[in-house]
Amino acid sequence: MVRIINFKERQKEDGTTFFVLEIQGGIEMIRSKSTGNFYATAKKAYLPSTFDEQTCTALIGTEMQGSIIKEECEPYDYVVKETGEEITMHHRWVYVQEDMPAPVIENTISESEPLQPNVEKFSQNGVLEYA
Repeated sequence: MVRIINFKERQKEDGTTFFVLEIQGGIEMIRSKSTGNFYATAKKAYLPSTFDEQTCTALIGTEMQGSIIKEECEPYDYVVKETGEEITMHHRWVYVQEDMPAPVIENTISESEPLQPNVEKFSQNGVLEYA
């Protein structure tokens, strides 16, 4: 479960603006590498939307099915707000829906199942016949 906690206005390359929803996952307990003590945190991600500012404001507090996961990406530089330290990141946090069923691909053949032609579907006399 994730919750919409805020929204931000962003600008496209062509100068038009749009809003992204700031979403946050549930509380997680993480152990500090330096002290060994636990601290509470939550993953955050931004979800592009087609909503106007008024709708985004109204959506704050809304809960949605899904979670925020870590996704590998091209390296980028990030400045830690608290320390001013610049670090290179190799991941980003993205929203995924949990209730979405996996896409069903019909007429798939597993790799262990060899393809066998049905010779009854082919003409036996060399003359084209429509089924």
